[in-house]
Amino acid sequence: MGSVRIKDVAKLSGVSTATVSHVINKTRYVSDGTKRKVLGAIENVGYAPNIHARNLASGRSRTLGLIISDITNPFFPDLVKSIQERALELGYDVIVLNTNYEPERDAPYVQRLLELQVRGVMILTTEMDLSVIERLSSRRIAVVFLDIGKVGPHTSNIRVNYEKGVHQAVEHLLELGHRQIAFIGGPEHFKSAQYRRQAFLRTMKKHSASLHTEPVICKGDFKLESGQQAVRELLALKIRPTAVIAANDLMAVGALRELGRAGLQVPKDISVIGCDDIWLAKLTDPQLTTIMIPRAEIGAAAVEAVLHTNAGEGRSGREIKIRTELLVRESTGAAPRLT
Repeated sequence: MGSVRIKDVAKLSGVSTATVSHVINKTRYVSDGTKRKVLGAIENVGYAPNIHARNLASGRSRTLGLIISDITNPFFPDLVKSIQERALELGYDVIVLNTNYEPERDAPYVQRLLELQVRGVMILTTEMDLSVIERLSSRRIAVVFLDIGKVGPHTSNIRVNYEKGVHQAVEHLLELGHRQIAFIGGPEHFKSAQYRRQAFLRTMKKHSASLHTEPVICKGDFKLESGQQAVRELLALKIRPTAVIAANDLMAVGALRELGRAGLQVPKDISVIGCDDIWLAKLTDPQLTTIMIPRAEIGAAAVEAVLHTNAGEGRSGREIKIRTELLVRESTGAAPRLT
């Protein structure tokens, strides 16, 4: 038997080749009954669409590109999963590329995606080679960024409202009696780290009259080991903080680990708050209080935004705001009495 063609599927299901094409490509509404007949015929005859040929004919694929910072950080697998699920619902595939926090990877990754004729690109990293933006723009490729972009033709930006969650975290600690609160920040050149640090300092400034000392800021790099190092620095201070907020959960987990090694009990001796709400936050002992960043919401918004601003439709981009929320668990408690 020769290769199976779309005509064979149309003949078996009793519809036109155009209807079969619409079912496969999800380009037009087809009734559920007709769709079932077409899908059944595709399965019976073993038809497999020639995706490469289809892309050449249309000049664009049903593939989206996704560039992320660190696949080993539990924040990103959850994000990738939500993006792939939403893309699949809309009939698209996703190619995932990991920068490992190295901006120099952006240009070759973008070139690869252009060669694959992707429909759009989601750049959900904390770092960016700005030259790639011009490259995508010149090709009229739809793009969506996370925290680092500006809205323009075919360009959208997802802005996470860190302010609310960080404000809730500080207020929560103040209500528990804490007056000496430290912050473990992320890399200073990352926009998301800058936003979290600024939100912390703004909230602390509002309560400066009631604080015993100036807030302490420790440098971090969003990785577990830097949370451990920050705790070692904090425990060496003459006046030790009674609470710590980390700019992400991995550093908070590192902080918990180092505090345990130092013989301190959380939250009896010191309280700890993270940010992201990765799956590890529920597995720590005690369970981590954290600022939840809804990755499922970000993922769905990213897919919808990049398709909305598709170059073929000539639409301008969107500014999408994502809420954050404090989730109180077991790692925060009343401030210890200082002797």
